[in-house]
Amino acid sequence: MVRRRPALVSLLLALSLVLAACGGAPAAKTGSPQQGQQAASGGKTIRVGLVTDVGGLNDHSFNYLADQGLQRAKTELGIQGQVVESHNQTDYIPNLTNFAQQGYDLVIAVGFLMTDAVKTVAKQYPDTKFLLIDDQIEGMPNVASAMFRSEQAGYLVGALTGLIEKQHALPNLKGRDQVAVIGGMKIPPVDAYIAGFQAGVKAVSPQTKVNLVYEGKFDDPTGGREVALSQIAQGSDILFHVAGGTGTGVIKAAESQGVYAIGVDADQNYLAPQTVITSALKRVDVATFDVIKSVRDGTFQPGVHWFDLTNDGVGYAKPVAAVPQSIVRQVEQIRQQIIDGQIKVPATVSQ
Repeated sequence: MVRRRPALVSLLLALSLVLAACGGAPAAKTGSPQQGQQAASGGKTIRVGLVTDVGGLNDHSFNYLADQGLQRAKTELGIQGQVVESHNQTDYIPNLTNFAQQGYDLVIAVGFLMTDAVKTVAKQYPDTKFLLIDDQIEGMPNVASAMFRSEQAGYLVGALTGLIEKQHALPNLKGRDQVAVIGGMKIPPVDAYIAGFQAGVKAVSPQTKVNLVYEGKFDDPTGGREVALSQIAQGSDILFHVAGGTGTGVIKAAESQGVYAIGVDADQNYLAPQTVITSALKRVDVATFDVIKSVRDGTFQPGVHWFDLTNDGVGYAKPVAAVPQSIVRQVEQIRQQIIDGQIKVPATVSQ
């Protein structure tokens, strides 16, 4: 619903005009942040609507990060923002349409599964700008897509995992030289992470076995826990999840069994500080903020925007202190080799 300007604002405006006529109004400071924001947006407050995927804001992952980018924009850019959480995939079109009908300047769709919904709604509302996160739409003048080289982040945490297994570098490892990666749904953004992880492990420790299983959902912590417990029982002692909210169950299972987990998208160490040894990072918050700012500044560009190691769009969280610094240094060398083009990271899963 469009918000009306508060009566107090109108009263203050009228008062300022009276003071100005009497010569009593103070001169505005030039170059203030608020003044700059108003100038860039033509004196209009930008309104942004964000629609989450079914994982919701409590996924501690990419929906959460998109909201963090929105909240930062509200604080730093003075925009107005509202979030609607999708509970089913059938909610996508109605939720996106609602914001567009209300005349929001930018509507953000979080997640690969929302691609078709964005195509449908963006075509119906050509004057509304859209941002799709984690898939690409080209040829629509009002749609920007934020894409991430997630395989690069997966490769780095995979190399870290392989080196730990190879050197038996952490206590409580089962000694079976076996790890697991647990995906949510089998979709390209998930598989890119997994492909990188598989390649990273094998590059440094070819003998380490990497088990792969898809739980099937992004919002099922109980299912994630059950799958993780099964993998732990089979001998996996480091579990990398690419499963949104489902992954919180993976982390809790690892914590309960005294083994290790690797988070995804955000630094998830806070969920289990002794268990989550690092996280593969996808800086959705940065992408969200940058596109909002472009709308505010009048520089919005449709098409695909890529985020990778070269622009700090992906990466990995600082490993816990228990991980030997010699391993961290090796991973940093690998990171630079990817940036320099010496290592080509695959984005396709090998079964």
